[in-house]
Amino acid sequence: MHDTNLLQLVSEDIGTAQQLLELIDAEYQALGQRDLPRLQEILAQKLPLLSLLDQHGNARSRLLAEQQLSNDRAGLQALAARLADGETLLARSDELSELLASCRTANLRNGRVIRANQASLTSVLGILRGGETPGLYDSRGGAARIAQQRPLSQA
Repeated sequence: MHDTNLLQLVSEDIGTAQQLLELIDAEYQALGQRDLPRLQEILAQKLPLLSLLDQHGNARSRLLAEQQLSNDRAGLQALAARLADGETLLARSDELSELLASCRTANLRNGRVIRANQASLTSVLGILRGGETPGLYDSRGGAARIAQQRPLSQA
């Protein structure tokens, strides 16, 4: 009974993780295009998937705990050794782990894009507010000395 539930949870999570990976890739494209409405739509689609993965992860942990096994690969292997379709369970679990690792990697990539966009936006806002000026050069290639720096609105 527990093996069927566990295998079913892992199989469902594989489909969920595949959907999540597709959304993370779509998020990357939307970040590149700075398409905020699309980003909001993607976030709304990602949240239920993340919640479902979390719920299933907790359920898998409970099922292993009920069998008095650890909540890690060793516990899963011990359970699989007791089951008729244990090899299938391990293979599907490995597939899920690979998908989740791909999701983490893609999410880190998106995080780097977000941080780069934030830095760029902060720089542009600083220029517009007059707090910082872009590096300007004189005719000899040295840094130009600007007597008085004014915000763009006052220039």
